[in-house]
Amino acid sequence: MSLFDKFEKTAALYYQLSDAGQNPFNVVMEEVLGPTRALIKGRETVLAGTHNYLGQTFEPRAIAAGQEALAREGTGTTGSRFANGTFAGHKKLEAEIADYLGLSHCVVFSTGYVANLGAIAGLVDPSEDVLLIDADCHACIYDGCQLSGAQTIRFRHNDPESLDKRLGRLDPSVKGKLVFIEGMYSMYGDIAPVAEFVEVAHKHGAYLAVDEAHSFGIYGENGRGVSEAEGVMDKIDFYTGTFSKSLASIGGFVASNHKEVEYLRFSSRPYKFTASPSPATIASAAAALENIREHPQLREKLWSNARRLHAAFTQLGLNIPAPPAPVISVLFPTKEEAFAAWNYLLHQGVYVNMAIPPGTPGKESLLRLAVSSAHTAADIDQIVAAYTAMAQTFESARVSASAN
Repeated sequence: MSLFDKFEKTAALYYQLSDAGQNPFNVVMEEVLGPTRALIKGRETVLAGTHNYLGQTFEPRAIAAGQEALAREGTGTTGSRFANGTFAGHKKLEAEIADYLGLSHCVVFSTGYVANLGAIAGLVDPSEDVLLIDADCHACIYDGCQLSGAQTIRFRHNDPESLDKRLGRLDPSVKGKLVFIEGMYSMYGDIAPVAEFVEVAHKHGAYLAVDEAHSFGIYGENGRGVSEAEGVMDKIDFYTGTFSKSLASIGGFVASNHKEVEYLRFSSRPYKFTASPSPATIASAAAALENIREHPQLREKLWSNARRLHAAFTQLGLNIPAPPAPVISVLFPTKEEAFAAWNYLLHQGVYVNMAIPPGTPGKESLLRLAVSSAHTAADIDQIVAAYTAMAQTFESARVSASAN
């Protein structure tokens, strides 16, 4: 028995995709030309799969802040925050995020993935607490549940009634109950009814955590996320997010009005035992946060682009599973057709994400487009033209096949 035998099925698919054309899971950007364009296989390509929602990767003040921190404080912290890695910049950014969200406390982690991992495992005791998570939650939330060792119960996606039933069946002796949902789900771009989940969770004495990784900076009057848009920022118990989307850096955080969230600094293994974010990434994230606070028009431009693309795709008759959002997915009947469509778009100079089972919630195959405020009118025109040509080509192929 070889250590590698278990990978044979996955490897076969990987090489099959590579032999058929450009592998969607191993794309190399030979040269990045800006927030929305790069060279891929020598072709200038519109980047529509990077989650650079507010276009901050090339924001001048974010670049300058990172460069200054790099020169002033060096390349890294060389240790965990618990042991030797907390710099003044970490504490300052924590205060700025808390202020932006209107919450009292914030703990910064090394990535958004680690923030969820650390929050769940740090808050939950396996011997006396229970976790309840939306079935479509991100892998990092599932991994946090596994790391915690606590009983984990899934409820139906975006279904407060399903959560209500599961909470109602719990033994009254359960001490702590933590419910985890997301603001906007990254695979389809659908949003959670957060206000309803707050009501259900608190009715049963449970805490509610909302991962706003993909909705931070985008939803709500001030860009605080779906929780703000639904008017319950002061009612959710824990707010988690990432720097790698709207803040275009690397890092993550957990924020709360519960002062006990500070316990994560000694209860969370992913906080204590991994290196803290570098001074440059922290400085860049802080500058990006300042910029998006000062320029709400970035959010307005993002939504304008999202609505235009969603309307165009709808008119083409594409199978779109959610209303307009910064993520617009198109579903395909088979992974082979999705792969062919992905390659077609790349050949047209448009890069998007491909997702296939088991990585998709409903076991569909799909192409996922991430809209940015940095996309110009020309970028949007090129994306629409590419999808139009793809849709027409595939429809012609279906008609031809049915005729034969």
